Amino acid sequence: RWLFNQTVCTLYAFCGVLFGLCSLTSLTVLSTVCCLKVCYPAYGRCWDVGSDLYLHPLLLTQPFGFLRWGSYGPEPYGTACCITWEASSREATLYILALFIFCYLLPCLFILVSYSLILWRVRGSCRAVRQH
Repeated sequence: RWLFNQTVCTLYAFCGVLFGLCSLTSLTVLSTVCCLKVCYPAYGRCWDVGSDLYLHPLLLTQPFGFLRWGSYGPEPYGTACCITWEASSREATLYILALFIFCYLLPCLFILVSYSLILWRVRGSCRAVRQH
């Protein structure tokens, strides 16, 4: 069972969501920058990833605290805390759907497309070297 009070549960879940989103955002930006540098070298020089990389995840975790669009609570087994996935309101349902689309599906799609383009470019380079 969860050993601490609701405040610690909320903080634990907030940090888990925030750092999870930061991790996926970092991987997405890394794959996009690699793709630009490998496939489009002229545009790849323009990218300088700074500390504002983590602004996106921080903004997406705020509706729980400030707007009350959802809540944090114990997981089904009760040993940890996370987002309460069983939404009780329309706003919570829309927020969870937005998190799924903008924080999971789109980043995964960007990563998949980026690495596919890199593989496509490497494959074309190998063919060019063999023909040369």
